[in-house]
Amino acid sequence: MRVVVKVGSSTLTHPNTGLLNIRRMESLCRVLSDIKNEGNELILVSSGAIAMGMGKLGLKDKPDTLPGKQAVASIGQCELMYTYDKLFSEYNHTVGQVLLTKEDIEHRKENCINTIEKLLKYSCIPIINENDTISTSEIEIGDNDTLGAVVSKSLNANLYIILSDINGLYTSDPSKEKNAKLIQVVDTIDDSILKLAGDSSSKVGTGGMITKLQAAQIVTKANCDMVIANGKNPDILYDIMENQFIGTLFKKEVKE
Repeated sequence: MRVVVKVGSSTLTHPNTGLLNIRRMESLCRVLSDIKNEGNELILVSSGAIAMGMGKLGLKDKPDTLPGKQAVASIGQCELMYTYDKLFSEYNHTVGQVLLTKEDIEHRKENCINTIEKLLKYSCIPIINENDTISTSEIEIGDNDTLGAVVSKSLNANLYIILSDINGLYTSDPSKEKNAKLIQVVDTIDDSILKLAGDSSSKVGTGGMITKLQAAQIVTKANCDMVIANGKNPDILYDIMENQFIGTLFKKEVKE
């Protein structure tokens, strides 16, 4: 099975400091390594460059200028990949960094796909992120939920998993409505589902529920299932891989 896992900044860092959540990241790499050892092809789409850069520089808020954001991303991306390389190597897995922009996907898509496919043939784990260091408003993808969806579609993935700081899609905002219920399975993404999306509540992330639903629209039309689940305990990836009802499952569209 070919699996794409997207992990958000809020999953990788401590909310009060923005610094790396070491225990969670160690657990994430351990579980992903085990899933790969089962014979699955694994692609990791990882946010976190700006958040880690902020933590390393001791910044409490994102810079409000483009050069500031890009400089922080440059610092954080080094930290991010160093950590992934170190942790995955403990389980005898090699990682490869792939930084993309919207322009790469739109105009150099074949080259991107060929590179990632070759990494998979080498039994590597491609770690993909948006190239925040050079992105401008004209060429940025905008969020890694969308990036992961485009990667899943382009590489014919079987399953796309988004690990976030939420449990899944609810009938209403659970932070405001105590009677909000988790929706375990979505067969069709229609207007009633799209209306359930709210704004992002994370200070370090860029995407909210709307970007996740848009991602689900992309992958389900491309014959790929998608799951949104809470990444606070990466062991839930085992349950997802075993088809247990964890988070919200968006079923791929059945082609007639």
